[in-house]
Amino acid sequence: MRDDMNIYNSRYKSLSSVVLETGKVRIEIVPQLGAKLVSLIYKPSGKEWLADSTEPQLNQVQYGDSFANGGMCGWDECFPTIDACRTGEHGAINLPDHGEVWSLPWDLRIEEGRIVCSVAGRQLPYKLTRQTEFVNTNTVKFSYRVENRGSLPFPFMWVAHPQFRVTEPTRILLPGGMSNLLCVYGGAEGGGGPGFTVPNRWIVDDVTDRTGLKFYYPYPVTEGWSGLMGEHSRNYVILTTASGKVPYLGIWIDKGLFNKKSIVALEPAIGYYDSLERTVANRTAVELPPGAEYNWELEISLGQLGLHESFSKS
Repeated sequence: MRDDMNIYNSRYKSLSSVVLETGKVRIEIVPQLGAKLVSLIYKPSGKEWLADSTEPQLNQVQYGDSFANGGMCGWDECFPTIDACRTGEHGAINLPDHGEVWSLPWDLRIEEGRIVCSVAGRQLPYKLTRQTEFVNTNTVKFSYRVENRGSLPFPFMWVAHPQFRVTEPTRILLPGGMSNLLCVYGGAEGGGGPGFTVPNRWIVDDVTDRTGLKFYYPYPVTEGWSGLMGEHSRNYVILTTASGKVPYLGIWIDKGLFNKKSIVALEPAIGYYDSLERTVANRTAVELPPGAEYNWELEISLGQLGLHESFSKS
């Protein structure tokens, strides 16, 4: 265990939680509610990146509930789909909104310097495990593993769904080559319509106007990172994955449509896009043979630039 790191039990509103922190970053996980990450703080500036629930209590949801009943806060894992859809032989299985695992309690164990959370599928024979640890004082790593415990091939998609709270004009940071996106929800270009050209400075403000937009980069990414940076505070968050393992990226902007706050969700994804049924049809889902497993990682880096520093992803 790092000398500057602590792991301890806590409570988030009505539910038990576990905190993992260094001198610079504090994260808090609620295992009972999908191993939801409910807090992600850059301690030198006090910046809380994740949206908090507006309710005084955070209640346990039921399997199959609408995602909107889950408190609309924090970071959830969407697996093995986002959109409710059919899967299995002859489409006999109905998967719920935002997948199975966000609403299920996960098992948790604390190992030396890391938190390991795991959950078994309700309708499908898989086990999903997420290991959380610090790789340095300001970077957290999630290591994922999914195992097919059934006797048939198991197709899946996965999407990270961090609801990052926009409290000031905030710039969306993308690799230079990712200049054209597809708008798949909302706006004049919604529903998979014409492309969206990314502005030189793509800024989202904290004003809510009851709209929402969802974008995807419509090809496998060549660089597996994305980020946000506050225009005034200069706080930033960067998500990094291996593009060969996590080939796609979605961006969800909620301006009060579902969440009461202004939200940006950067969504590294396995499968394109949102529905397991669609990803199987277009062959972007991962299909695990019986007894096989698939592994991937995601790193979250927090920091704050000086007044005259420019952002550079090297």
